[in-house]
Amino acid sequence: MKSLDEQILRTAKEIVVKFIEMGRLSPSNIHESFKDIHATVNETVKKNINKDIPSDDQQV
Repeated sequence: MKSLDEQILRTAKEIVVKFIEMGRLSPSNIHESFKDIHATVNETVKKNINKDIPSDDQQV
């Protein structure tokens, strides 16, 4: 299984590629846009990762 950071990086890359394909992002400003997109995905995933994992005291 891939690490969480690797999955986050791959997701950010896929978002950037889709934005370029749609014409919403220019290849000339990928550097700054990628950092922003990666930071957003990273923050969102890590903030919500514990919400999806039930604790030991909760019945599923």
